[in-house]
Amino acid sequence: MFVYFVSFLSIIHVSNGLSSPLTTFTTYQHSVELQSTVADLWWTVNETNQTIFFELHVNTTGWIALGISPAGGMTGADIGVGWVDQSGKVTFQDRYAYTFALPVRDNTTVDWFATQGREQNGWTAIQFHRLLDTCDYMDVAIKSGTNTLIFAYGLVDPSAATSNDITYHETRRGSYTLSLRSYDDPPPESKFAGMNYFDFQTKNYSIPLAATTYLCTVYKAPAIYTTKQHVIAQKIVLNSTNPAIVHHLLMYECDPTTQFNDSNLPNDLCENLLNKLSKCLANIATGWAVGGDFMSEFPPEAGYPVGGNFSIKYYVLQIHYSNSIGCTNCVDNSGIRFYVTNQLRPNDIGYLTFGTDTTSTSLTIPPGVQSFAVDSYCPLNASLLFPTSGITVLTAFPHAHLQGVSIWTKLIRNKTVVEYLFDAEVFDFNYQFINQLPQRIQLYPGDEFATRCMYNTMNKNITTFGGESTTDEMCLHMFTYYPRVNNLYGCITVLNPASWANFLKMNSTFNSTTLEQIAANISWTTNLRTQWQNFYNNASRVTVYGTSGNMSKILLPKIPYYVDLAQENCTVQKYDSPISGACIGNFVIWQILLISIVLVSFSNKNHH
Repeated sequence: MFVYFVSFLSIIHVSNGLSSPLTTFTTYQHSVELQSTVADLWWTVNETNQTIFFELHVNTTGWIALGISPAGGMTGADIGVGWVDQSGKVTFQDRYAYTFALPVRDNTTVDWFATQGREQNGWTAIQFHRLLDTCDYMDVAIKSGTNTLIFAYGLVDPSAATSNDITYHETRRGSYTLSLRSYDDPPPESKFAGMNYFDFQTKNYSIPLAATTYLCTVYKAPAIYTTKQHVIAQKIVLNSTNPAIVHHLLMYECDPTTQFNDSNLPNDLCENLLNKLSKCLANIATGWAVGGDFMSEFPPEAGYPVGGNFSIKYYVLQIHYSNSIGCTNCVDNSGIRFYVTNQLRPNDIGYLTFGTDTTSTSLTIPPGVQSFAVDSYCPLNASLLFPTSGITVLTAFPHAHLQGVSIWTKLIRNKTVVEYLFDAEVFDFNYQFINQLPQRIQLYPGDEFATRCMYNTMNKNITTFGGESTTDEMCLHMFTYYPRVNNLYGCITVLNPASWANFLKMNSTFNSTTLEQIAANISWTTNLRTQWQNFYNNASRVTVYGTSGNMSKILLPKIPYYVDLAQENCTVQKYDSPISGACIGNFVIWQILLISIVLVSFSNKNHH
């Protein structure tokens, strides 16, 4: 098994355009098309006041509903239901679904509030708001990370004929998964029409029958770019007989010292190219993963450098095929299109990865555990490579596999946590999004970073190891930033082999194969699982940082002590009064002045 830093910069959804013929009551930070020609949603998050404002448009003159679901269905969902009657009066209800049945009204603590609404051209539009966390057991907190929305509608308003209650929605329902608090609105492809571009794309690759295949193809920077250019946007080209088999695309930068025969660039299974690509599988460039959006762009003050005097000349496009369905005669032509400009921006984009190594030495997780924590730490030695003026972090991409449930990285200064660099409180393997930081964060020399991945293995009866397959695990947290630091791409932690040898009482020299053999044959008990977690909490670690051609190592006797953030207790917040439409408009306009907004439309690619 080979070791490399895995990262995805851009995570994708298809964009088709909003359907509603109605204008919104105000301007919002974000918007999505929940279902084509049926339902659109706009929203703005106020992190300071911990409040979220929604506007839902649905193609009906009956009742409409939006819910926050803990698991993607009705059970346990917190739902706001509203309608506009013939007189123009808006009624809005706070409801909770105990099961797949009529949601009950929450009459003790009402936490969804309508501001205004209207019916026009056969559509219903209602503007409403709620707290991110209401501390109400009949509500679902809107956490950082992945959120699942459910929506439904009826054909008529509640009336005396329906006992003043909503009617059954039948098939008029759907769901949509996204990151409400860190959504990165992708641009429409038409925005880049007429621009120069280049493609790194496979050509008629026959996908093997194996459940897991990694294809590695080397590309050279286009020779036509004799002067430095900036990539300002990219499009994922998912062109396969069965696109569901394409699990991720990932592009790495080869070390500047790497040389290849340009007339015969390597193209084979990654495992067959380990020696040739020894300096090409650490430095991250960009990529895509299952559940993400197809278009992405950089902010106007930064671009990804390519060509001219830029030191990187060769790239590796790695594609992970997950052919668990046994597709025969499947052919793939997937890749990445890069939109390029010669109008250079002030800053070059860079990438920085925290987390653990992807081998069993770092990740060996017992089965039957509700919450198993894996910690890593990046000491100040790495950040001393930052410029004295610091770097600006733009986006975060947390990555684990099927057992991952949450991932966070904390920024530490003077052994005290300042804030979360990003906290994916809820992680969903099937929906891997790039997350726009609510506020950009500055990092400086001397900063340190703690990363934790949490896993749930209650559905497994065998040990989970670190590795490349979706049934293996990873713990990685990737960030984009500027200005680019050329000698720092990752800060990765691995458990000290000596600690493993001592813990397992191994007389022979430690190796990962022996560890896997031992762990795979353990009869796990509650006590042993606890001992395993205690070992992870206290084991010595080695942190590796730098680039593929220049790695440095630091031995950590254990995760260093730091003063953590104070634990937040949920306290019910009160609204002084319902917020008027004008107030919301003023609030959103103020937000717009601070945040660069690209309102785009989306299809219901991930709808149910």
